[in-house]
Order: sequence, then C-alpha cells, then structure tokens
Amino acid sequence: MPEISRFFGIVIRMFMEVGAPHHRPHFHASYQDALATFALDPIECIGGNLPRAQQRLVEAWAEIHHAELLRDWALLQSGKSPLKIEPLR
Repeated sequence: MPEISRFFGIVIRMFMEVGAPHHRPHFHASYQDALATFALDPIECIGGNLPRAQQRLVEAWAEIHHAELLRDWALLQSGKSPLKIEPLR
C-alpha cells in the first residue's frame, strides 16, 4: 500500500485493489498498532479507530489536503501511483 504522508508517528496510505474497485474514496491511517479508514467526502472515520488525539490530527490534515487526496484517488483509479502529500507540521 503506497505511503502518501507521515507525521507525528501517523502513516497515511492509499491504494487500489485491481479488479475490486472501491465505491467510496478513502485512505488508511495507522498509528502504532491502531488502524483506521477515513472517507474523503465527507472526511470521516468509516472503520477501525485511532487514539482520539491522532484521529483529530488525521482529520485536520485531510481537511487541509482534501484536493490532493482526491487527486491521488483519481490517479489510483486510473492505474497510476499516488503522489506524496505534505505532512502536518
């Protein structure tokens, strides 16, 4: 799963399963042993969980980089690799 960003110990990944299209644009976030999936429109946790502080950081980062996340989703849908996105600072 391609890594698109990393900040404060949180790793953000996005991928496309060939032959099994996803119906809702989303990305995956991990922090230590916790994993969560976040939808892009609207930005919300749709699976798993992160500690509350890290979830809030991920949601803030996703709001800031919403257009870039949608761009990466479109790239993946067309069979291309996603681009890196600036981390939260």
